[in-house]
Amino acid sequence: MKWKVDGQTIAGRNGYGDKLNQLSRPHGIYVDDEEQCIYIADTGNHRIVKCKLDGRSDHGQIVAGGNGEGNRIDQLNQPTDVILDEKKKSLIIFDQGNKRVVRWSLQNSNGDKEILIENIECYGLMMNENGDLFVSDYENHAVKRWKRGEKGGKGRIVAGGNGQGNKLNQLNGPSYIFIDREETVYVSDWGNNRVMKWLKGANEGIIVVGGQGQGNSLNQLYCPMGLVVNEVGDIYVADGWNNRIMCWSLGSKEGRVVVGGNVRGKGSNQLIYPSGLSFDVENNLYVADQGNHRIQRFGIDRN
Repeated sequence: MKWKVDGQTIAGRNGYGDKLNQLSRPHGIYVDDEEQCIYIADTGNHRIVKCKLDGRSDHGQIVAGGNGEGNRIDQLNQPTDVILDEKKKSLIIFDQGNKRVVRWSLQNSNGDKEILIENIECYGLMMNENGDLFVSDYENHAVKRWKRGEKGGKGRIVAGGNGQGNKLNQLNGPSYIFIDREETVYVSDWGNNRVMKWLKGANEGIIVVGGQGQGNSLNQLYCPMGLVVNEVGDIYVADGWNNRIMCWSLGSKEGRVVVGGNVRGKGSNQLIYPSGLSFDVENNLYVADQGNHRIQRFGIDRN
């Protein structure tokens, strides 16, 4: 499968700023196929923005935060990731500047809010079909799980947690994560320039992408971020400082450039430090083009 080299800007077409048609350093993104919309962690604007996937509207809708930088329950401070819960009734947000994971209801106009986890330096979030919440604990170099309905506490370590390092049982500043149906944990091991795969219950992980040092060769990564694994095991990763999205087929020794990989810039075929990564049901690829303060959609190249 190949994607068109030129992306379409579906959010942030008016560059850096805090208006409804602008974004500031977007990080995590979440595509909701049923509602045909995308939720964006608009990090620099301390808010979550919802935009239509068709790209026709020039502005988004604030669905969380947007009340200035702060630590009140109705405020956010540099959120880095956003997901929908298993029932698609609430947003789960990592509120990085406040070191907390929060829930914002989508069910009413007031949007009931609660703190789920406090005092955590996390980056990425994912929830499985059972409603268990997985969190990358950046500060403690681990991925942790909170069972459905569980709040507070320290969570259960499911990857890493053996100090900062590059051994197979260690992580170094994990960023985004992906959990498959078997509860295999995939981790963008940011500081080690690799993606790790941890089978459920394993004591150490397997290097599945990178691990050949920092660089821009096809077998290397440079500060990996957003991460998606498809049903056949292909791994898609936002290769941050290489300004490209890579795909590593199951068992391959090197990846291929999916989009980007050109000199960093503002062109439709360029990226600047991509972070969040997502697909819709038709396999269109969405990228949070952080340095360009926009969300890019890359369609399937059917030719």
